[in-house]
Amino acid sequence: MLNAIEISPKVWWVGGIDWNERSFHGYTTERGITYNAYLITDEKITLIDTCKAPFADELVQRISQVIDPAKIDVVIANHVEMDHSGSLPVIHRIAPNAQIYASAGAGVNGIKAHFGIDVTPVKSGETLNIGERTLTFVTTPMVHWPDNMVTYSDVDKILFSNDAFGQHFASTKRFDDENDLCEVFKQAKKYYANIVWPYGMQAHKALDTVRTLDLNMIAPSHGCIWRSHIPEILDLYEAWTTYQTEEKAVVVFDSMWHSTESMAREICDAFIAEGISARLMDIKATHISDIMAELCDARYVAVGSPTLNSNMLPTVSSFLTYMRGLSPKNEQRIGLAFGSYGWAPLGPKQVYAELENAKFQLPVPVVAQQWIPSEENLAELQGTVRAMIEAARA
Repeated sequence: MLNAIEISPKVWWVGGIDWNERSFHGYTTERGITYNAYLITDEKITLIDTCKAPFADELVQRISQVIDPAKIDVVIANHVEMDHSGSLPVIHRIAPNAQIYASAGAGVNGIKAHFGIDVTPVKSGETLNIGERTLTFVTTPMVHWPDNMVTYSDVDKILFSNDAFGQHFASTKRFDDENDLCEVFKQAKKYYANIVWPYGMQAHKALDTVRTLDLNMIAPSHGCIWRSHIPEILDLYEAWTTYQTEEKAVVVFDSMWHSTESMAREICDAFIAEGISARLMDIKATHISDIMAELCDARYVAVGSPTLNSNMLPTVSSFLTYMRGLSPKNEQRIGLAFGSYGWAPLGPKQVYAELENAKFQLPVPVVAQQWIPSEENLAELQGTVRAMIEAARA
């Protein structure tokens, strides 16, 4: 029988741990995933969220360590997405009299569409008394689905924050201060960059609400619970949701016969020579979701591709498509398109057009090199990068 973990008096973690999951919506989850659900044993036994369907048995076993699951009175569905709600039908069968709550409109409709279950709608600011505690609901639409909401428990001073502040990070240790903090922050940033980033404006509005709360814990639906480093994660979300960038560069490329790679290495070194930290990222060796985590707060983004069949390489096209879906249009970002070619510089030109469509500032023209770049050609790239930085700082 799997054990529940008491995270606060009468509040239990009862979720599932997916040690082996390595992909979620196209981004790599190299540290696995947790599906966090929380049980409150007040006068009304309350379950906040469930688990992905294959982990329903884990959920039920952990609840059973605390109470008979049939005695659940209230279920809060903060989010319809199936990694959160997939076990809801199982709970509904075990505790058919439990009242299920979801956000009015999108949440109610989503639960009905997915599972055929009728639920009670709640609006932002509404409350639910479950005995000693009063739960307050705050809708957070598009962080990251229309139905999203968060739930606050006044007695415990816990914000059950849904996808906000989460990390895809499997661990037997439930709290931030019990785990490698560098890894927790790394996974929080990767999660934000690949899940929440397109909805930064909405996330920032939610953050304003969070800052008004008296908090002992932030308990997300994935990853570790924040209790010792709440100010730090709030400050990071402040930076991310306002699209703040650092003076650093990410150089992303793929190459056929190393010509574009030689250019990429020279560009990376040129940034370093100008006092700007830089990260060289070969798409063949680095997953695009890891590139996005680096790009999240980088001011300078250089993207390189040779020409193949009158196009940029498919790997570069895939990265730019992924980036376009995640990265908001942001005039703070400075772009550089480069690459080699044999007959016509169509690959680098297409990269330039994609960066232009994404509203990057492009202070220098596309840098296209025919065949193999000479030492002189490579040396010229130092001046190109310098001109790019000077224009950005002007």
